[in-house]
Amino acid sequence: MDCLFCKIVEGTIPSTKVYESDSVLAFRDIAPAAPVHILIIPKKHIATMNDVTGEDDAVMAELFKAAREIAKEQGIAESGYRLINNVNADGGQVVYHLHVHLLGGKNVGPLLADNQS
Repeated sequence: MDCLFCKIVEGTIPSTKVYESDSVLAFRDIAPAAPVHILIIPKKHIATMNDVTGEDDAVMAELFKAAREIAKEQGIAESGYRLINNVNADGGQVVYHLHVHLLGGKNVGPLLADNQS
């Protein structure tokens, strides 16, 4: 498989890990959009949120648990943070391995920059 995030999970591409369990990995984004910008992924390859099945319930719960723990560890839990999951092309997904962006460390502003159609 030629998946960037699977290669990060395997360790063939380096990353700055901030969290790891048996089924979830979190690492710093290489092009951060905020002072804290961490990607949280399941180690299992799931292409998009549309591909999540009932057998993935536990890993999805762990992914959000990891987000809470990372936000606390990064010192942004109380001030606030944003979790983003982009799905497919119109949703802005670039890497087709499910991932959640954890953004914080500043006011991240409105959900969308503008209301263009």
